Amino acid sequence: MPLHINIQDLIAGRTVESDRIEYKKGWNPGSIYRSICAFANDIEDIGGGYIIVGVEEKNGKPVLPPIGVDDEQIDRIQREMVGYNNLINPVYFPKVEIEEVDGKKIVVIWALSGTNRPYEVPEEIKAKDKRHQYYIRVMSSTVKANKQQREDLIALANKVPFDDRPNTSVSADDISFTLIKEHLRQTKSRLLEWVDDRSKTDILSQMELLSGPPERSHPRNVALMMFTDNPEKYFPYSRVEVVHFPNGADDPTFTEAPAITGPVPQIIRQTLLYLKTAVLQEKIRKIPGQPEAVRIWNYPYTALEEIVANCLYHRDYQTREPVEIRVYPNFIVFLNYGGPSRNFDPNKVQTGPLFSRRYRNRRLGDFLKELDLTEGKATGIPIIKRALINNGSPEAKFETDEDRSYFQVILKIHPDFLNDKVEGAIEGAIEGAIEGAIEGVTKRVKEKLTAVLSIIAANEGKRTPEYAQITGINAKSLERYITTLRNAELIFFSQKATQIGGYYLTDELRSKLSNANNQE
Repeated sequence: MPLHINIQDLIAGRTVESDRIEYKKGWNPGSIYRSICAFANDIEDIGGGYIIVGVEEKNGKPVLPPIGVDDEQIDRIQREMVGYNNLINPVYFPKVEIEEVDGKKIVVIWALSGTNRPYEVPEEIKAKDKRHQYYIRVMSSTVKANKQQREDLIALANKVPFDDRPNTSVSADDISFTLIKEHLRQTKSRLLEWVDDRSKTDILSQMELLSGPPERSHPRNVALMMFTDNPEKYFPYSRVEVVHFPNGADDPTFTEAPAITGPVPQIIRQTLLYLKTAVLQEKIRKIPGQPEAVRIWNYPYTALEEIVANCLYHRDYQTREPVEIRVYPNFIVFLNYGGPSRNFDPNKVQTGPLFSRRYRNRRLGDFLKELDLTEGKATGIPIIKRALINNGSPEAKFETDEDRSYFQVILKIHPDFLNDKVEGAIEGAIEGAIEGAIEGVTKRVKEKLTAVLSIIAANEGKRTPEYAQITGINAKSLERYITTLRNAELIFFSQKATQIGGYYLTDELRSKLSNANNQE
């Protein structure tokens, strides 16, 4: 049967990170079995990987169209692998599928993270004197494990990520064949062509969603998260709850939206749809002296998309707490129970990115990536930050605790969407500060300076190119305005928050803005 993912997307590295794919021009069993062993050991706990035979590699990228593998060689490869698999200690059987790309047949070896780690394999699988070694993946390379890495592999032996564990209290009957078909349709998998002729058990086995012998198999937790109508039946409180506080955090008044439930992809999509219709707003801001208007959002959708998807991806499905979204007049809080891994310093959470050695739900992440609902590993915080910069929004705040029991993201509303009275008072204070500090400028220049200073006030710590991106003002012109503001001692340049430095309000101006805000 074909793979459950689209072969073109796999080869291109769109649905699986490139360091989990190895391209082989031809059948080289020594090198290939060292990589099979490394993927099976999966020291990074990211779900193993794929070896594609019949596709040449150049500078880490596949060369297309593929060279391919002829039928006679395919038969020989499959026969040889039966014996070679038994030379892995303990015995390990990767999945082998034959796919066709651009009229050429290729061999795809899917080596999932093994359940009996650690594995060792002969240095050279065809040698008479077989010396077994442990192999691991380091980025996109297969290397021998050193002493410390071997100890890490042994420690991993009894640590199977929660989503990859079998749920022995249910059977394959609990899985929705309709949801499986829809997933295969959305991912354009050729496996969809087989579902009408094969049993549900066959399809689940092909997708590695069952565990145990055929007579006593059980679905893995990820199958229940993805392909059941009501995952809450198996993982209580697997939902998103949205609460609105219209009068702010200090007022007890609040309203609750209906809880968002269902399979994980459905929860993500429905949560984003709700936020898009009930929370998101757009404004068109005209920059004085500039023909092009700037379109801004109270919260950038890309940031919301990344936060919501990662809340469902990384949450602890054993904790009976929902994902919470609290909407206040001037900010949103996203609270997810299941913080970063133990090897991450919580004091560094604000700076990111989070590089985790252990993924709580690695298979779930693979399925969500196939649906374009998540990006690659360790990309979440950078994507959020970039979306906020591009929208001219204040920086996000990321929080966790020493026990890593939760992860919280706070997004502040774009300054242009602040309460009109407060916004007016602050803008008045900025205009007043400019009038008092800068003389002899035209009304047009004063408007420009006010706009630039407002942007800096909302986005401190950035440099001229970033402010140019936010405002849409030419970088050279912007540099002149910033120099004027610095000479007037309204802003200053500092390296306190970043190695490359950025602009900040002076204490005197900050005090004026604070007073204006408090008066309102």
